[in-house]
Amino acid sequence: MSLAELLQQDALTVAPQLLGAKLTSSFGGAGPVTVRLTEVEAYLGTSDPGSHAYNGPTPRTEIMFAEPGFIYVYFTDGIHSCANIICSPAGTASGVLLRAGEILDGVELARYRRLATKNDRDLASGPARLAQALGLDRKANGAKLFAADSMRLPAEALSLELAPLQSREEIASGLRIGVSGLGGGAAYPWRYWIDGNKTVSRYKAAVPGKIQDTAERCLIALIRYQPDGLVEPD
Repeated sequence: MSLAELLQQDALTVAPQLLGAKLTSSFGGAGPVTVRLTEVEAYLGTSDPGSHAYNGPTPRTEIMFAEPGFIYVYFTDGIHSCANIICSPAGTASGVLLRAGEILDGVELARYRRLATKNDRDLASGPARLAQALGLDRKANGAKLFAADSMRLPAEALSLELAPLQSREEIASGLRIGVSGLGGGAAYPWRYWIDGNKTVSRYKAAVPGKIQDTAERCLIALIRYQPDGLVEPD
């Protein structure tokens, strides 16, 4: 199955299959940076109370309702950008938040962009760090995601190479991080990560009052994710 075919599926199907994939960005100038994705979160649009698209299209979330394969970059806390891959048919607003990764290539550029980071392990650990290491900001919002074997790429592009099926490591799942209200609860264990990988985020519940009132902090329960029907990339 090709990347384009995979992205026609919903976020719960797509998210775990992005783990181990190589994501390369030439945004921001100065050369490409490649990360290996180690942690992601799934969001199911208007049916998901944790999704930005829960209440329907807005100027901010319009791109989430586009065809699959676009990038949704949003600004948070007044300083950070976070990147998502849009999947499912147009109008669905299903997407996958890119939470963490390991830098494979372009580490010097990633270090320059992340001057405050003392350890290379943390260069792309967390969605804002990952976006910054890749040079992704709001200018990348609405950009198209290309397959890594695409013949022609624009000067600024984001491309992805799925991991071979046989090389995929054990996957765990649990509560999403920092999501307010119902969407952060036990009914939505839609964060997926490569088990044991040191770039993966520590679980944190949403801070009450930071965005809106939240329920009491939950204890995370790791749920071993047994993937069914994983696809073999072309």
